[in-house]
Amino acid sequence: MFDKEVYIARRKALLERLAGQKGIALFLGNVEAPAQYKDNCYKWRQDSNWLYFFGIDEPRFAATVDLESGEETLYADDFEIDDIIWMGPMPTVRSLADRCGVAKTAPYDALGAALKGRQVHFLPASRYYNRMKLGALLGLDPAETTSAGKAGCAKASEALVRAVIGLRLVKEPLEIACIDDACALGYEMHTAARRGIRIGRIEQEIVGEMEGISLAKGWGTSFPTILTQHGEIFHCHSHALPVEPGKLMVVDAGVESNEHYASDFTRTYPTTGSFTRMQRDIYQTVYECNELAFNMVRPGVAYRDVHLAAVTHMLDNLKQLGLVNGDVAEMAVDGIAGLFMPHGLGHNMGLDVHDMEDLGENLVGYDDDQTRSPQLGLGSLRMARRLQPGNVITDEPGIYFIPALIEQWKREGTDGGRVNYTRLEQYYDFGGIRLEDDVLVTPDGARRLGPKRLPIAPDEVEAVMQKENQ
Repeated sequence: MFDKEVYIARRKALLERLAGQKGIALFLGNVEAPAQYKDNCYKWRQDSNWLYFFGIDEPRFAATVDLESGEETLYADDFEIDDIIWMGPMPTVRSLADRCGVAKTAPYDALGAALKGRQVHFLPASRYYNRMKLGALLGLDPAETTSAGKAGCAKASEALVRAVIGLRLVKEPLEIACIDDACALGYEMHTAARRGIRIGRIEQEIVGEMEGISLAKGWGTSFPTILTQHGEIFHCHSHALPVEPGKLMVVDAGVESNEHYASDFTRTYPTTGSFTRMQRDIYQTVYECNELAFNMVRPGVAYRDVHLAAVTHMLDNLKQLGLVNGDVAEMAVDGIAGLFMPHGLGHNMGLDVHDMEDLGENLVGYDDDQTRSPQLGLGSLRMARRLQPGNVITDEPGIYFIPALIEQWKREGTDGGRVNYTRLEQYYDFGGIRLEDDVLVTPDGARRLGPKRLPIAPDEVEAVMQKENQ
């Protein structure tokens, strides 16, 4: 936990943003989630919004903040002797309330009575237990308590959602320090992955070495590790293949620090330590898009425009390679880049690796005057907002050759005659390339997070891999 003044200030800022609202803001922490039976649970992870405002990393806590009087109450129960036998001495509810600056406490089961007759503002729930709990407390169908609809919430309070997003989008200096630390661990994890790529090894062995670092020095991984020679599969979590010569290994992985802040890097490596000519051409394009995007990041710039600039450059290079033809600007507007990069340029990052997306992706990632595109690629852009100092975003362009998608576009004529399908047949077993850095928006531009940058330029990657394999 941070010092209690941090949580007091955050809740005060929340009240200021909700000035004029009536009722109570309700916050539910997570509870343990059984994996097979009650006493064998999934790894414990607290709700991120709860961590942000209260910091208590223990299960079965709730809190209310009265938006009219400002009174705050923490709801939880002290451990009994049966719990202590198994877990040892545990902090009291009162001591934890003091650590986050809440004056009043009450039993967990007193929460229902405290809400009766009041307007209740709550955030969308992602965990099953919290959906059921909110439904029982408020007389709602649990399906109404989760994110839904264009605004990002069903019966949840849009006012509360917007207030929380407004606070969490701009990272405080102590949060930035935690993310820098998570990025330092991510650097170590990715370095182990790169050094572990040797012909004949099973991918799972490399993943084990990587994730051991995340557990030895942090909370663990910030999301399930992606390490694959099938980079055209965005979220390929199978690690069963032996490392083969001539392939590209996409490593997309991050560490969650003990303070629960995330890192998220991606690098793509030639399995033999050197790129083929075809691989280098595509890699160079993705690298240039990554650099272009970073150099555009500054306050006031819409990240949607950065995405469009990156894919326009991508299309220009692909045209030079003979994979597409036509006016590059028109192709960018028409969404032709979606065939090669069906995802957005990046997302917000913080306490969640995709920060706050449980609150509604459009509310988190789009300004009120922006609308989401229906196009493949641009429509998957999770962060389109005008940037402001303190935003933490990812910069992750990629190029992928997905045979099923290519065949569909060819069959349906989606490209309007601007894709060279005959030439693309040479890339059906290529895979994909993605390069990702974590970026902080500063008052005068941007900086990459972490103490140093993972090797990324093609010559740099080849040099370091050849040195490590000597």
